Amino acid sequence: MTAQPAPVDSAAVDRFRELLRIATVSYADESEIDWQPFDEFVAALPRLYPRTHEVLEREIVDGHSLLYRWKGADAADPLVLMAHYDVVPVVADEWTHPPFAAEIIGEGTAAEIHARGAIDDKGALVAILEAVEQLAAAGFTPARDVYLSFGHNEETAGGGARAIVALLRERGIRPGLVLDEGGAVVDGVVPGVTVPTAMVGVAERGVMTVMLTARGGGGHASTPPAVPATARLARAITRLHRHPFPTRIAPPVRAMFATLAPHTPQPLRTVFGNLAVTGPLLARVFPRLGPEMNALVRTTAVATELSGAPGENVLATTARASINIRLLTGDTVASAQRHVRRAVADAAVEVEVRHGSDPSPVSPWRGEPWRRLAGAVASALGEEIVTTPYIQLGASDSRWFTAISDHVYRFAPFHLTRGERDALHAHNERIRVDVWLQGIGFYRDLVAAS
Repeated sequence: MTAQPAPVDSAAVDRFRELLRIATVSYADESEIDWQPFDEFVAALPRLYPRTHEVLEREIVDGHSLLYRWKGADAADPLVLMAHYDVVPVVADEWTHPPFAAEIIGEGTAAEIHARGAIDDKGALVAILEAVEQLAAAGFTPARDVYLSFGHNEETAGGGARAIVALLRERGIRPGLVLDEGGAVVDGVVPGVTVPTAMVGVAERGVMTVMLTARGGGGHASTPPAVPATARLARAITRLHRHPFPTRIAPPVRAMFATLAPHTPQPLRTVFGNLAVTGPLLARVFPRLGPEMNALVRTTAVATELSGAPGENVLATTARASINIRLLTGDTVASAQRHVRRAVADAAVEVEVRHGSDPSPVSPWRGEPWRRLAGAVASALGEEIVTTPYIQLGASDSRWFTAISDHVYRFAPFHLTRGERDALHAHNERIRVDVWLQGIGFYRDLVAAS
């Protein structure tokens, strides 16, 4: 049975738009952050969600992160619903509609809210609050304790989530289920799949930054040496690009294909259902099918920041490149550094790990917590949707919770098009109104089943 469109709750949409208009922009250099919008956001929540703030306990952690506790009939194995309210910076001129106006564009089922944070990640945060407000107003008491963990700096340091985890660990709290942002309900991501799929991240890739540094003698650009520092650096970047990390099918990806095999036509059904034989071939083919499929089967590396001489007519004494690396399950910071050194193959280029974290542990895609997630997908979003494990491609605050829970999942309950997914961290971020309203039902059903 297909879930029916959620009735338009104009008051909920108005609350969502009000919070989207608060420009809680985070920067890696926290001295650049304007904290006034963060304070405004935190102060607005009790007014917008009064019953939630009467029933739940709220703490402010690490300055601006929020931890709520909803006492249930049993304090053991609590549910943790995560989100963050900081957003990445914008280039306003690139947007068709102002990024913090939260305008509604279109009508009916085509109506969209355009705003930074509409999906990443105020969409989930506000949907969680709407669900909790509805249940609390109805006098509902959860079977287990429910925690809401709302970070303020997920897009940069993630210090808020780490502080919340430290606090819960100190109190001896070990969640039975943690849910953060991550995958979504999508169509056509996996070739040949004929049904919409709820992509639930059971693990996420590690993240690290490697700095490549080449040095030279400097001087005037009119008399360059045979191999200036910039050319040595460029050669190193090109070599790394030409020698990517090897492909392979990690266990969560293997499980994804096995789950989706019955929903593909032949011969793909046989291919996906016999990965012991076909896995190596698929691992070689999938990188050609686009960046998302490539990232599912290998560790990725890309040069992001470059620096060289201070002037256009000056030879660089030092040329540097930041390499952003996302580690596939099974790889490590140490193994990735070794690969970079081999690929660069130049002892004169320094390879320094600036920071890094290994891939997260893998949460099980069987058992009671997984069934609760899949059940909420079916009841709120549609019984035709297939819930499948996969590897979360980006990093999230949920990685810190793996220290205190064995069941950490990454999924936002929104049916997103490719264009909507591509707008994350880019211009014209948006979400359809009816899609967002259905997401409220998912969180309501998940809490009710907990």
